[in-house]
Amino acid sequence: MAVDVATCGEAPPGRLAGRWVPLLVVAIGIGFGLLVLLVRLHLEPLTIVDRGVVRVLNEVVSPRPYLVNALDGTTQLGGRPVMHWLVGVAALLLLVRRRVRLAVYLLATTAGALLLDPSVKSLVGRLRPVVEAPVAIASGNSFPSGHALGSTVVYGALLLVFLPAVRYRKLFTAAVALLVVAIGVTRVALGVHYLTDVLAGWLLGALWLSVTAYAFRLWRREAGHPVAPLDDGLKPEADEAVKPAPDSSRPIPHRWVKATEILTGWVFTFGILYVVGYLLKNRTEGTWLGRFDDGVVRWLQTLRTPTLDEVSWVWSNAGDIRAILAISLVFCSIALAVWRQWRPVVFVVLTMVGELTLFLCTAASVQRGRPPVPQLDSPMSTSSFPSGHIAATMCIWVAVAVLIMDRVSSRWRWFAVVLAVVVPAGVALSRMYRGTHHPTDLLGAAMLTALWVGLLWWLLRPNVRAAPADVRT
Repeated sequence: MAVDVATCGEAPPGRLAGRWVPLLVVAIGIGFGLLVLLVRLHLEPLTIVDRGVVRVLNEVVSPRPYLVNALDGTTQLGGRPVMHWLVGVAALLLLVRRRVRLAVYLLATTAGALLLDPSVKSLVGRLRPVVEAPVAIASGNSFPSGHALGSTVVYGALLLVFLPAVRYRKLFTAAVALLVVAIGVTRVALGVHYLTDVLAGWLLGALWLSVTAYAFRLWRREAGHPVAPLDDGLKPEADEAVKPAPDSSRPIPHRWVKATEILTGWVFTFGILYVVGYLLKNRTEGTWLGRFDDGVVRWLQTLRTPTLDEVSWVWSNAGDIRAILAISLVFCSIALAVWRQWRPVVFVVLTMVGELTLFLCTAASVQRGRPPVPQLDSPMSTSSFPSGHIAATMCIWVAVAVLIMDRVSSRWRWFAVVLAVVVPAGVALSRMYRGTHHPTDLLGAAMLTALWVGLLWWLLRPNVRAAPADVRT
């Protein structure tokens, strides 16, 4: 009589079956416990190796700024801001797709890592390394490495959750493992952790990840679901739900033709902005427009109060690159989870990439000075025309409104239009109040938004539902 291995919880030979998970947990736990014991005993051979590795790497890294920048960029991938965003977006995607168990598993596993890191550090109480030429700063105790622990747990949990949707699983798993190793290596190379700190972080992360994965398997078994091997992911039958965009339609038809049209439109948009900026810089001094430009900013300066200074600072930061990036990432994630199409995401991405490049190129070419009034912000190196804060705010909220107005049927869709008007208006007023822009800089930002977003809408048609791949000709 044939036996259904999936139903019985048995895995084919060579696969990590559920029965091996408890042994793996015990082995990792013993390894971590021994490492904690060795560090607590301050054994001289271990201390010599730890300090020697940190000293040698510091001698290699400290004289090379490019290497420091590369290591710092890599280590940020294991920092809490990046991992919190990854977990939040993934959990939101799972909840929208009604995969509550996977979302709970992801959030609970991440929360456990956040609790383990400070508690174990306080228990061991090891100080951080002292190097001759410091290139990075980190606070708190050293053992274990929070970056190594967090990256192992977060990227490992994301791997287990989304593995069913991956085509080349071995390659994807190897890439995730390589990223976790690279993050750990950067902590030692930057001189903020010993080698044993990173090893302990990896072991503790793998231990916690194994425990939660085994608990999830037991949860599924008690609910009457078949238990598959871990190298198929936590929930293999959810492969369609965890895919970002299950449909196989092309986000941009005739890609090379569209790329040529978009590039041509970018050049014409830049040309128009440059001509307007050149005229404003060189042909308005002494005219009514020049007097109006300076007069509005001077009048706003007379209204300054401590309260308005704080309010304008908040509004101004709503157009900061970090805020705009956060809004873009959150909206793209939600759009991908709800609409299951790449076309709206491509529209938003191209909108913001085009805005940034148009602003930087125009500002570098025009080189218009800031208004002749005291500024509340630190001096800026870029040109006054066009306003990057205002242009970025306009582009992202107008793009969001364009997508929502055609895809959402409820009356709440008009709320997106209100935001597309109110938020940029507040940013524009605050920038002029703080003395960083003329009113005509706002005009440049509005022209950039209208030309660029209108061009992309006309070329990409972001609200058109593309035909599936199997019926396209």
